[in-house]
Amino acid sequence: MPSYRVTLTIGLLRPGVQPQQVLPAAAGAAAELTRVEARDLAVVAGEARITVRYLADHDEMARDVAGRVAGEVTGLAGVSRTAITRREGTRWVPC
Repeated sequence: MPSYRVTLTIGLLRPGVQPQQVLPAAAGAAAELTRVEARDLAVVAGEARITVRYLADHDEMARDVAGRVAGEVTGLAGVSRTAITRREGTRWVPC
């Protein structure tokens, strides 16, 4: 089963949301549909980015999982970018 990841660039948090809520909520949304392999929060070029890596049977399923994650995160914070990639050998390629 291929490995995928969704990366979201997040901005301002919604009122009442604590920063430590966002990453677990994103991973939890993915876990409702598939197995989550990893989750990560990084600051890249001054922007907060969360990444959830998960398994999916095919690209369509991967997009569904990413949509669920993005929907969950959008309820907690502003999202300026979303990217979905698939693992092919040692590289991550857009799907």
